[in-house]
Amino acid sequence: MGRPIIGITSELDAARWGDWIREAVVSPVSYTRAVARAGGAPLVLPPVPPDSVTAFIECVDGLIFSGGRDLDPALYDQARLDDTDEPEHRRDRFELTLMRAALASGLPFLAIGRGLHVLAVARGGTLTQDLPGHRVARARYAPHDVVLAPESILGRLLGTRVLVPAAHHQAPYSLGEGLTVTGWSPDGEITEALEVAGHRFGVGVSWHPEEGDDLSLLTALIEAAAETRPAAAAAGRPDSQVDQARKPVAAKPKAGSRR
Repeated sequence: MGRPIIGITSELDAARWGDWIREAVVSPVSYTRAVARAGGAPLVLPPVPPDSVTAFIECVDGLIFSGGRDLDPALYDQARLDDTDEPEHRRDRFELTLMRAALASGLPFLAIGRGLHVLAVARGGTLTQDLPGHRVARARYAPHDVVLAPESILGRLLGTRVLVPAAHHQAPYSLGEGLTVTGWSPDGEITEALEVAGHRFGVGVSWHPEEGDDLSLLTALIEAAAETRPAAAAAGRPDSQVDQARKPVAAKPKAGSRR
């Protein structure tokens, strides 16, 4: 069997080739390099209209929802604050549709940074739009302590406390359906990681494992992607009706002190 194909979401932005400046599909090379080093075959997915999602779900073995600009707060019924990015509606629509399809099909995924927020909102949750003082500087990753639940996927892989590269100023606030908080800031106030109850490998983290030296989280995604898909996934159906009925579980305080 060949390497599992890992789809990586991307951004639309201006890029230069010689004298040309054109709108382009942009993805930091750190994602593709990390996937390749961990044993996967990276495939960058452009934020195209959502009617392509079914074809993507059928052809990839796993997904990485990559970092990027903030989600449109209107998607979780809030007005945009001054510190929140201008939304990119095409990417928002595509990734929310892709996330819901991954959840329904049982496809393994790792949601990173913005991807964590896509996971929360796709399940009906909300975000804290700005965490004052939480991000040291824009466009720079800084060491960041995270406490992990020992019984979680993340806790078993990484231990109960990790120092990770991060650069986020938002976090999940109210939990979406079927999500469990498995990572917190050291003070227990900010949600740093979520896992999907009953999903083969559905993990969201606020930090950027592709920027660090520890590939264990990416390796675990690729190992899950290498497994045979469940029969329900192959038929394009949810893994079980039970998963859709699960209620949010939070063993610690919800993220953020204000919306």
